[in-house]
Amino acid sequence: MTCKAQNFQSEDTEVGEQSLINGVCPVTLGERLTARTFHPMTPKRNPSAEQKPCDLGLFDAVGRAQIDIFDLLNSLPPTGNTGD
Repeated sequence: MTCKAQNFQSEDTEVGEQSLINGVCPVTLGERLTARTFHPMTPKRNPSAEQKPCDLGLFDAVGRAQIDIFDLLNSLPPTGNTGD
């Protein structure tokens, strides 16, 4: 078997010399960003951390289950006393 050395073109980049192969395009920034959108976001400091539930304001299920004092007073039967 005879191996023939191929002469590839090359270019200098910030990471060093890179070989150019015919028919292969370099990966563009848009392609890199598109590929990153398919992966879930992870925090930089603790990549294995789990997301905490959102229990504030509109998304607080326990807070929405509480009854207001005025709702409680309206639900009580009238006593007939008019506390002057």
